[in-house]
Formats: sequence, C-alpha cells, structure tokens
Amino acid sequence: MTKYLISFDDGAMTFPEEELPDVDKAAHEVVQEAQDAGVWVFGGGVKGHEVSVVATDGVVTDGPHPETKRHIGGFAIVDVPSREEALEWAAKIAVACRCAQEVRELGLDPTV
Repeated sequence: MTKYLISFDDGAMTFPEEELPDVDKAAHEVVQEAQDAGVWVFGGGVKGHEVSVVATDGVVTDGPHPETKRHIGGFAIVDVPSREEALEWAAKIAVACRCAQEVRELGLDPTV
C-alpha cells in the first residue's frame, strides 16, 4: 500500500459561514468512512497563519517565505493500493469540504 497526501489551500473553502455545520458534518462522515475502510492514517485542519521558518543554520524567522502565496488549510493522509483509489478519496473529500483537493504520493517511510 502507498500513502497519499490529500490537501487543500487555506481560503479554498468559500461557502457561506452558515453552511459550516453541514460541511463539518459531511467531512466527519468521509473521515469515518475512510476509518471504517481501514485507509485513514491521519488528517486535520491547519490552524492560523503563524509560521516559523527554520533555516539550515538554525536561524528562526517568523512568517512564511515572502514568495509563498499559498498555505495548506487542511489535509488527510490515506494508505491505499493505488493512485486511482487516492483520487477517489480526494473526490469524496472535495464534495464534503466543497473545495478542490490536491493529491500527492508520499515518499517511503524510513522507519517501516
């Protein structure tokens, strides 16, 4: 099986505020479905815009790189047999969250 990162950009969820309870419920239902299917690894929303960048020399700078325009708003990691199945889960998440999702294969976990 292969792990995939499914994510969306902060600001991509552009539905009216009063629809948040429905979106939240739908997203939790997809998470439960993925857990029941045994493919859910981990996921969540990314809170706030407070970012610290740690350089190779250890210097810490508050805030993202100036050229960064996009920030991850939320993500899920699924462990599935194929990219096609990852895309299917991304489609379910996209419908629940009402925004497009990016799908990326994760590299090998050196601890496994």
